[in-house]
Amino acid sequence: MSLGNIQLEVRQESWPIAGKFTISRGSKTTAEVVVVELTAGGKTGRGECVPYARYGETIEGVIGQIESQRDALAAGLDRIALQKALPPGAARNALDCAFWDLEAKNSGKRVWELAGLPDPALVKTVYTLSLDTAENMGAAASRNADRPLLKLKLAGPEDLDRVRAVRKAAPGAKIVVDANEGWTLEQYVAFAPELAEIGVSMIEQPLPAGEDAGLAEVERPVPVCADESCHDASTLAGLIDRYDMINIKLDKTGGLTEALRLKQAAETAGVEIMVGCMIATSLSMAPAILVAQNVAIVDVDGPLLLAEDRPDGLFFDGSLVSPSQPSLWG
Repeated sequence: MSLGNIQLEVRQESWPIAGKFTISRGSKTTAEVVVVELTAGGKTGRGECVPYARYGETIEGVIGQIESQRDALAAGLDRIALQKALPPGAARNALDCAFWDLEAKNSGKRVWELAGLPDPALVKTVYTLSLDTAENMGAAASRNADRPLLKLKLAGPEDLDRVRAVRKAAPGAKIVVDANEGWTLEQYVAFAPELAEIGVSMIEQPLPAGEDAGLAEVERPVPVCADESCHDASTLAGLIDRYDMINIKLDKTGGLTEALRLKQAAETAGVEIMVGCMIATSLSMAPAILVAQNVAIVDVDGPLLLAEDRPDGLFFDGSLVSPSQPSLWG
């Protein structure tokens, strides 16, 4: 859809996290997001992204990337041309999702209609337990024992104790674990059979991206999912012998457009799919809900980890998430 001259607004927002969120790389108490607004035809579309230091991104750098497209937007840059104008990453994600929202609002149709997708259904999200001591993670699991799917952030030597504590506290929950590149191959080989015995359903990114070739040479008694190793569709072929699943995040793919392309490529290749998120508001999660239809694991609990969400945020009924209302996105 050609929208002509598009006006751009971009800003940083800070959203307090409920307590502190810790992974193997460190802790944070706020979600720092960048929000894009694109206006044309009297309508405004929004997109949100999370610049991620692990990929060399900063708030200032991402805002600069977005600002670099101001003149092109005024001259008629569209969503398709955007895919080549910026590389995959947070900046393109915010712009891409804002384009989709703007197209929907100008057409009077929902984004899934524009994308040729079926009407989205509810999805069941994981609930993430921040990295902590085994005792504290067990206590957190006890408070969330009624949730069907728990995701545990792990980091190294004490991880088996952490998982056992969670399993004891939440015996009915499905458990997946995420090491965020925090293990060595030797630790993976030692941990994986034990995690299978405990009943863990998936191990996410155990080894550092770029140092994960060894996963192709060892047993994988629990399915292993690529996160930091998987970005856009161009990275898929190099993962198939090392991983059983990929985690699609819009901040990595550079938006919904490429995320849908990656999902189709993974389905064609027979690779299982997880759809994930950074800690952010419902504005970041809404596009991901469309990618998360009929996938193996959904992780869009970012808003549940915040002290508060946007007023028009997604509706969470326990771990069930409804698609967005047009007032939020799409």
